[in-house]
Amino acid sequence: MRSQADFLLGGNPGVGSLHRLRDAVEKQWPQPLEIEEHSHADLANAYVAGASGLPFAVLRAYAGSDLPKVNPLIKTVTCPFTGEVLAAVPSVRPDVTVIHAQKADRKGNVLLWGILGVQKEAALAAKRCIVTVEEIVDDLNAPMNACVLPTWALSAVCHVPGGAHPSYAHGYSERDNRFYQAWDPIARDRDAFTAWINEYIHGSADFSEFQAKLAAASEAQ
Repeated sequence: MRSQADFLLGGNPGVGSLHRLRDAVEKQWPQPLEIEEHSHADLANAYVAGASGLPFAVLRAYAGSDLPKVNPLIKTVTCPFTGEVLAAVPSVRPDVTVIHAQKADRKGNVLLWGILGVQKEAALAAKRCIVTVEEIVDDLNAPMNACVLPTWALSAVCHVPGGAHPSYAHGYSERDNRFYQAWDPIARDRDAFTAWINEYIHGSADFSEFQAKLAAASEAQ
């Protein structure tokens, strides 16, 4: 089966490279992985286009960039009003989008705040969207101009406190820098990575057990 990763940043933020991604791309372990690289502006606009029901996105990025040389999906179009040559990329319409948010009410409406990126657009562009949340409340008490995803746009809402880990959930948890740092030596070694996956992923009955194992390992350090 062909596997492909479409991405705009392949890295361990603040630490270094994504060694498992590189191993799959460069050495085909544990199986070959093809990549399709985009800029941040490219994918952000592609999600907006997908959420808007448009076939492609137009942007001024890529002037002087070599990315179009390695990604044949980056095209150019000429503006019919000004004659300006612009970059064009296909819209993104995921089969499934999964995001983590702060709150949902019991009707399934979801409230997000903080640095949202294109989570809203990714949710609205998808055929199905699953949202994990820190808590479920009776009333969102959403402030004016808040970002609220309506229940009719979502396929499922799941109560998963800590679901953003090792990243942060604004107002609920901070970024776990120790985990990001500890992950680097694990990811560098195939055997260490496989052992970690077997212990923490395959060896956990559910997310609660996974969290408990991580907490115990962190306390033991």
